[in-house]
Amino acid sequence: MTHLPILITDLAIILATAAVTTILFKWLKQPLVLGYIIAGFIVGPYFHVFPTVSETKSIQTWADIGVIFLLFGLGLEFSFKKLIKVGGTAIITAIIEVSATISFGFLAGKLLGWSMMDCIFFGGILGIASTTIIIRAFDELGLKNRKFAGVVMGVLVIEDLVAVLLLVLLSTLAVSSSVEGDKMLIAVVKLGFFLTLWFLSGIFFIPTFFKVVKKMLNNETLLIVAIAFCLGMVYLADLVGFSAALGAFIMGSILAETTEGVKIEHLLAPVKDLFGAIFFVSVGMLIDPAVLVQHPLPILLGTLILLFIKPLFVLIGALLSGQPLRSSLQAGMTLSQIGEFSFIIATLGLSLNVTQSFLYPVAVAISVITSFTTPYMMRLSEPLLQVVEKILPMRLQNSINRYSAAAQSITHVGDFRRLIRSFLMHIIINAVIIVSIVLISLRLLPLFFTQVEKGNIFITCIIFLLSAPFLWALVAKRSDNIAYSTLWQQKRYRGPLIMLATARVLIAVVMIGFICSILFSTVVALFLTGGIITLLIVFSKQLNTFYSKIELRFINNFYEKEQLQQLHEPPKALAPWDAHIAFFEVDADAVIIGQTLEANALREKFGINIAMIERGKTVIVTPTKYTVIYPNDKLTVIGTDEQLKVFRLFMQTEASTIKPSVHKKQQITLKQLMLQPSSKFVDTTIQASHIRELSKGIVVGVERDGERILNPTSSFILKAYDTVWIVGNIARLQILTGERIRKNVKKI
Repeated sequence: MTHLPILITDLAIILATAAVTTILFKWLKQPLVLGYIIAGFIVGPYFHVFPTVSETKSIQTWADIGVIFLLFGLGLEFSFKKLIKVGGTAIITAIIEVSATISFGFLAGKLLGWSMMDCIFFGGILGIASTTIIIRAFDELGLKNRKFAGVVMGVLVIEDLVAVLLLVLLSTLAVSSSVEGDKMLIAVVKLGFFLTLWFLSGIFFIPTFFKVVKKMLNNETLLIVAIAFCLGMVYLADLVGFSAALGAFIMGSILAETTEGVKIEHLLAPVKDLFGAIFFVSVGMLIDPAVLVQHPLPILLGTLILLFIKPLFVLIGALLSGQPLRSSLQAGMTLSQIGEFSFIIATLGLSLNVTQSFLYPVAVAISVITSFTTPYMMRLSEPLLQVVEKILPMRLQNSINRYSAAAQSITHVGDFRRLIRSFLMHIIINAVIIVSIVLISLRLLPLFFTQVEKGNIFITCIIFLLSAPFLWALVAKRSDNIAYSTLWQQKRYRGPLIMLATARVLIAVVMIGFICSILFSTVVALFLTGGIITLLIVFSKQLNTFYSKIELRFINNFYEKEQLQQLHEPPKALAPWDAHIAFFEVDADAVIIGQTLEANALREKFGINIAMIERGKTVIVTPTKYTVIYPNDKLTVIGTDEQLKVFRLFMQTEASTIKPSVHKKQQITLKQLMLQPSSKFVDTTIQASHIRELSKGIVVGVERDGERILNPTSSFILKAYDTVWIVGNIARLQILTGERIRKNVKKI
């Protein structure tokens, strides 16, 4: 009889032990990751009570596959759109707390007398919180819909991106064995280049592929195709010098933007759970109790940094970004553990032989301890807040609340700033595409030619044929027509606009000249540069049409998922805290003229709110649904970036000729008012509070304990610590929120 392979026996032992421990941990309401780690310790080489794993190398290969699927799954949950939407709060908070945690981890290693590489990896291990543990804790404690949970999830998105960057930087650092600024900078630029290229090409080609083969995709084939994409990107990432984990994460992020993203995530869950379990079990197998006994101090220091230092800097970062004291403290108490990315960083150090063997079990021990403490840290946030409010002077608390209200107030995004941002994005995207075409062509095409001169001529033709639309766009394509037209009407902006246009032309000329100089002599390169520029001018109309088709394909693919969701979901009401103000003037030929706001249904179509209508000398603040739109009305519109973008696209169509209005002075704004227990508005209805009369405006939203109530009725009763959002006259709102009073006090 044939003997059963040892690998199958080992897997049977691993999964049986993991099944028992995870059921036990589920019953104890503890994270399942800890159950896997304990199971790994039980079947590992340092615990001999039960049968142990024989072939650790084979299990390690399975664990490597587990890392790939784990990062692929995290990428499917990540989404580049989430990164765009997280906003300043998450970015500021994440940068401050990650930088501080890594620094304190590095200093702790130095105090312990470790080598430079051990200190750096120890800081990296402590810097990234566990998304898995936090999400499960939110579900178990019922905190998912609280306001601070949104801050935490935004920070976790940024931390995931930082972790990817850390993997690249630490790999570069391990290979060079020294901290060299130029190599680190090259690694960051290389990462940015490939991330941009992979994202652009992935969004352009993959959704189109899914459309073509949609009828042939059932659950089985979709799963196989998704895994094939994942492993293909893993191979590609390894080919250009990045880790397999990075490739898996990037492909997951790309697929998350497609219409099949949610389905792929659902289908992949069992595969990810299986291989993820093997990975975490392999983590537990490396726990050596003897090593832990020999190194209790780094475990203690790492735990203290996560339980005290990291929450403190999350608190500081969130406060600086404009969050209230309550949300900032709760977010800090939540982000006090390490998890899957920390294990991957520790594994990287071991695999590259640049860290001591004790660092891995130390990281696991810290993770186990902080995972146990996470639910208790979350529960302690409320009692701790009460203690802090008693200790902090009322004057300081009021200053924090005023700063938070001012930081989160909606402001008008300037046209010039928006144009600069679009300009930079436009240059980067097209430059990356052109450079990638050049690199691929120079790498592959010379293989087909034996004569260098003929080969160079052919390669040059191919390069400029493929890159011509993007070279034309680099020079002539306007990135924001509305902002450009608005600014051009103002003479003081014409000089900067001409400089920007000149800079684009120079960048394109330099790129063309550099490409030609690679293949030909200087004199020939100069003639070729002039000839190519002439051809771009001659065929500009055709290039414009072709580039517009490419751009439209990309935009449709990028927003296809949201468009399908909107078809099946009712339009969401405007959340004032996610929006900003924009101004538009209605042209005399606009189709919306002569109809009421209700008939035009702008809110239902685009999610925007009309906050004010300026009609000659008459100003209509917070118009009703019966207000009629007239020619030359100046509309003050409140909406999110995405909603206003769709509204601008609508304005550019033949169906409407609304044009952006250039306001010399903004007369209304949207501000928030944090109600303190001593406020005269507490325990009164909105009608009885006379906020409308005092602000010459209207209450458009109330936020209470993380719950957001839009357009509350006049009988709604206000409570202490409510955040009240008001649209109204700037001067009156300044008086209402205390800003005008403080300015007068300063003058006195």
